Amino acid sequence: MAIKLLILSMLLLLLPLIVGGIVADPDSGKLQGRSAALFRWAGGQMVLWAGFQVICVPMILARRRFTEVVALYSGYAAAMVILAVAVEIRRRKGKRMLKDFRGFFRGKDRKTLLLWACAAALLLLQLVQAVRLTYADGDDAYYVAVSSVTEKADTMYLSHAYTGGSTDVDIRYGLAPFPVWIAFLARVSGIRTVSVAHVILPVALISMTYAIYLLLGKLLLAGRERYLPLFMIFTELLVLFGDYSLYSAERFMLARSRQGKAALGNIIFPMLFLLLLVMMERLSEQKKSRAADWFLLCCTMTAGCLCSTMGTFLTVLPVALTGLCAAVCYRRWKALLPGALCCVPCGIFALIYLAS
Repeated sequence: MAIKLLILSMLLLLLPLIVGGIVADPDSGKLQGRSAALFRWAGGQMVLWAGFQVICVPMILARRRFTEVVALYSGYAAAMVILAVAVEIRRRKGKRMLKDFRGFFRGKDRKTLLLWACAAALLLLQLVQAVRLTYADGDDAYYVAVSSVTEKADTMYLSHAYTGGSTDVDIRYGLAPFPVWIAFLARVSGIRTVSVAHVILPVALISMTYAIYLLLGKLLLAGRERYLPLFMIFTELLVLFGDYSLYSAERFMLARSRQGKAALGNIIFPMLFLLLLVMMERLSEQKKSRAADWFLLCCTMTAGCLCSTMGTFLTVLPVALTGLCAAVCYRRWKALLPGALCCVPCGIFALIYLAS
């Protein structure tokens, strides 16, 4: 069991952290240093999710076996690791990043350390409760069952999740194969899909959500980092007391984090806002956006399609509005072209949905 947990930890932590080196920005001081590892972790997961979406959806529509998806995606992940290692060797700055990350607590006074300890305690409380008080709802009867059937029957959306009988692909779910990704984690690690979905994923995805919030806070509080632990504590309290509706983002984050809709609202959209904020700051400083920034933006939008079919148009809206505002405010009309290209994958999946 320890080996299985180690494999799953590598898939959810180490693999995205390594792949994130492709999109890391060694010249940006705001998202480097102590927060570099968090940005790489979140960015790497976007690249991996986007690759899974592009590989899995055509295989689902072609009625191929789940084993083939596992093989192709494993090859894609290996290629991304090789590319990331090559990029890191070229930069030769990995040692500096690790040194800065280890020095997180240096130069902090007791009050600041106490606030960070409170923030860490609130995070730990949420992670423990998300596992200990495993919450089941009606959607689990379908989504978790799809993951289990996919892993056991070696088919994707061709077995009925409720009865186990044969059925045809429902394009509404086939275009957003987040449950298939969970089945991939279960197949590679050897842990049961139910355990992966209810016990392991909440810890990883909730932590990633707060990692992105921390990066957003660092950008918004640039020059006032002493307020960053207060920002995190306030954010965690809002999440803890956000169960005012069955459909609130906070409820999805803590109680239904294993579902793609939760990842769309709590990971994809904050990541989109983070990337758009970084790119707009570059424009305001008369700097060119890096190709890696556009690539990561495109991957994040594609990852939104993996989480939910609603992501095909919900991710396009903020990007389109931001692009128009940037073109008007900064007179950078050329920025509309790469922004439009980033929307192409979402447009393709939307056309497939409308044509089916």
